[in-house]
Amino acid sequence: MRNRLALITAEPTAADLAAIDAEWPLIAAELDLLDAEITLLYAEDHGGPTELDWRRVRRAEARVTRAATETTARNDPHRAA
Repeated sequence: MRNRLALITAEPTAADLAAIDAEWPLIAAELDLLDAEITLLYAEDHGGPTELDWRRVRRAEARVTRAATETTARNDPHRAA
């Protein structure tokens, strides 16, 4: 039980923080997409989404795709095109 407690309260290692830092552009892009999708849901109660709302979603989706591609290429140079 003591060992399990140590795992829960342990601080992230330098490698953990580096991995998060490397994936942060993708995480941020996914958060932007989530925010845009939430805006669409709220817009349904206020007359429906506007063209600007849909454009924001499309741009956020494109950012996620780019960030995922860049993250994959950075983490696995053999898969880079």
